[in-house]
Amino acid sequence: MSAHKFTNQLIHEPSPYLLQHAHNPVNWMPWGAAAFDKAKKENKLILVSIGYSSCHWCHVMAHESFEDEATALLMNQYFVCIKVDREERPDVDMVYMSAVQLMTGRGGWPLNCFTLPDGRPIYGGTYFQQQQWQNILSQLGDMYQQDQENFHAYAKELTDGMVKTEIMSNSSDSSGTEVIEATLKNWKKHFDNAEGGTTHAPKFPLPNNYLFLLRYAHLAGDDAVAAFVKLTLNKMAGGGIFDHVGGGFARYSTDMLWKAPHFEKMLYDNAQLLSLYSEAFRAYKNPLYQKTAETIVSFLNREMRDASGLYYSALDADSEGEEGKFYVWTMNDLSEIDFSTDDKGLSKDKCRDIVFDYFSINAHGLWEKGNYILLRNLPDEEIVVKHQINSIVLDKIITEAKQKLLDKRNQRIRPLLDDKCLTSWNALMISGLCHAFTTFNRSEYL
Repeated sequence: MSAHKFTNQLIHEPSPYLLQHAHNPVNWMPWGAAAFDKAKKENKLILVSIGYSSCHWCHVMAHESFEDEATALLMNQYFVCIKVDREERPDVDMVYMSAVQLMTGRGGWPLNCFTLPDGRPIYGGTYFQQQQWQNILSQLGDMYQQDQENFHAYAKELTDGMVKTEIMSNSSDSSGTEVIEATLKNWKKHFDNAEGGTTHAPKFPLPNNYLFLLRYAHLAGDDAVAAFVKLTLNKMAGGGIFDHVGGGFARYSTDMLWKAPHFEKMLYDNAQLLSLYSEAFRAYKNPLYQKTAETIVSFLNREMRDASGLYYSALDADSEGEEGKFYVWTMNDLSEIDFSTDDKGLSKDKCRDIVFDYFSINAHGLWEKGNYILLRNLPDEEIVVKHQINSIVLDKIITEAKQKLLDKRNQRIRPLLDDKCLTSWNALMISGLCHAFTTFNRSEYL
């Protein structure tokens, strides 16, 4: 006898994300002809709900709404509900993301799009709070039963708009150079020349953007753009968005300072960032870029690689039901670690103070509930002068400290691993490893 009160059709799916929803009271169906046939037969609207396993707000909406029996009752009454893993079906995600962006001017995940029984979109959005979600379910369900003609008219108008947008986006009378110059003129208005990245939060690493800007700066001899690229790469590598203990980057920063990330880690982000930091090292010879690239590879090989050499998709932001719990540190956690080295000239307290300054275990790194996010605020040169040590000693202390922190962290309950191996994301990783090999000539990358 099953220990679960509810089980839906997602129980037969291989996707870890879909399996997370297999015991919801919602009668989820996977994407496919059966769901559309059911909607047409019962003359019901379809809800296409798209997310991925390591998406924080997907989890929040699932807990608030999809696991709630009263909410599920409304969903089952009025709609045929389809769950989609956007990593498994990027083609489906692209269609409904375009529709929601056209309707609302914004997009993201969870992506919730309501459609006619034939799949044409009529309404959508991203995260909805439970009461708001219940109101939408009731109103859409009632309206469709009363006035289906208007729904079909709007669906046609929206679909025509999507087609028109696609046609417009693929046509231009301008030359390549003119488009680039016009784009950059506008783009530069949104450069954050203090902290790097964009002038608004959240801040995403967006490796393709900075790879483009890096190459543009070189080819056009634009020193201002080059300075902006270097600033951004330095701030990202020093911020809390980068895992200073285990390596690799989180999905994005929730603030302007690259400090507090949503802690999920994605293969495709890190694969592209490997290419970016490798190419940036070739251009600027900054040792920070080499170290960053190498730790990305170390992280991916240690935590996201299967026995055959393929790489998994993602690590969740949450563990034990709490975002970032695996990655942040309390003062009690840190006090249990002895950071001293075998250098007899340095006391235990002195080594601890050096480590605390290095990782900003102070007001700069303090986050929520007394937790610290490890990040860099002081450059090595200042730490060396402040503590009257040399760079060799500093490197020894920090190398040992990182291993001790990693060993301590590995005792914690780990975030969920999405063990799908996607061809396209592994292709990005192959590209990243090729960039790294070309730059650093390390045979293991090849």
